[in-house]
Amino acid sequence: MGGLAARRRRRIWIGLGLTLIVVLGLATAGLIVVKPWTPEFRHGGLTVAAPPAPVTASPQIVPAPATAPAPSQAALAAALAPVIGNPDLGAFTGIVTDADTGATVWSADPGRPMIPSSTAKILTTAAALLVLPPDQRVVTKVVAGSAPNELVLVGGGDPTITAQPDGKGYYPNSARLSDLVDRIRAAGRPVDTIVVDTSAFTGPTMAQGWDPIDIPDGSIAPIESVMIDGGRVDPLVEYSPRTADPALDAGRRLATELGLDPGRVRLGSAAPGAAEVASVRSAPLRDRLRDMMVHSDNVLAETIGREIAVATGNAPSFAGAVTAIGATLDKAGFDRAGAVMHDSSGLSVDDRLPAQLLDTVLATAARAEGENVAAPGAVAKPETDTLAATLAPVLDDLPVAGATGSLTSRYVDRNREGAGWVRAKTGTLSVASALVGYVLDRDGRVLTFALMSNDRPPEVSRPALDAIAGTLRNCGCS
Repeated sequence: MGGLAARRRRRIWIGLGLTLIVVLGLATAGLIVVKPWTPEFRHGGLTVAAPPAPVTASPQIVPAPATAPAPSQAALAAALAPVIGNPDLGAFTGIVTDADTGATVWSADPGRPMIPSSTAKILTTAAALLVLPPDQRVVTKVVAGSAPNELVLVGGGDPTITAQPDGKGYYPNSARLSDLVDRIRAAGRPVDTIVVDTSAFTGPTMAQGWDPIDIPDGSIAPIESVMIDGGRVDPLVEYSPRTADPALDAGRRLATELGLDPGRVRLGSAAPGAAEVASVRSAPLRDRLRDMMVHSDNVLAETIGREIAVATGNAPSFAGAVTAIGATLDKAGFDRAGAVMHDSSGLSVDDRLPAQLLDTVLATAARAEGENVAAPGAVAKPETDTLAATLAPVLDDLPVAGATGSLTSRYVDRNREGAGWVRAKTGTLSVASALVGYVLDRDGRVLTFALMSNDRPPEVSRPALDAIAGTLRNCGCS
């Protein structure tokens, strides 16, 4: 860039020099009169066009037509045949459902348990919607310590606190460390030591099937009850390396902001009934679920899993969260046969879920719209309608093909027929890829789908999965 800019500047000066020589020569000869106040002089003899008239965008969002024809199973199978036979899919299972009727219109071994990767977050979101209020916030407190000049940072389970000077960290509308600092100072308590209490979470900080390399690689941090920007070393980078000690690092950053020696930070426990000195609150659950789904945030998934555990009387641990999510889905009537989970995020290579379960959750959520809650002529069940309405927000939290979150760079160079139409949760591990979402077909019918590929690297299997969802969009299969 520097060399190019320099060459351009030399050309500009050479051009100006020649122009001045010509102008001076002509002026000396008395052939022209230079009028530097004229528009032609200022713009090199060019005419400046008037600005174009403003254009007002009028986007229109309309529901899928209630009269859209149902897809034919035979026509859909014929349309999908060329893409589901792609060897890049490896070990493959899938299912497609007509959201209006709940009927399966295509499937391939949908009950077979597969590595779900991050599509497991659909189950975490569904369970959260079923048992937690959408405006629930997580509180991080500072309380008086048991020794003089000591404060205790009590983690409540919020990994989104930011220490960015402008308060704009990785997570939108997160709690600000600066607010906590201001409130501590306003309390006027002398302090020289910070104790960090992580007892809100129990059990191990890493789940079965997690690889420690994912900490420096930026996919996860050890799950502790207080963190700064999800434990990211670079707070604004999605896959920044993470710290191996997120809670202690949060305490050290608090000490630094208070002007204290970060060496005087240690782990410990708050005394029962200790007086609160200051506190901050996370963004509401609805916002955290959206961020978790759109950006496939593993740390958020694990901490929200523990919120579900606490709300249902289970231990705030990996095992407790998995038990709570499973029990919540069982109570809602979902068939979890074959499901084996070790975390709430899907990062574990030992997780297994059938495509049918993931699709059923989305198909249920997609039946929440007016006339579409039941098949034509069928009698709607109030309990089914309530469940559908409760789960409907999961549809809005899915990334948009070629536009948002983990689908931003997909459906761009190929499979463009699905861009803007496919909305789906992605799942990616070194040996597994999955895509679970919904799409409006060419006839205006909403189809939900769960597509799962194992035994192929993601750079191979993801385009093959995208082609299947793109085919669903392009299908007029009535």
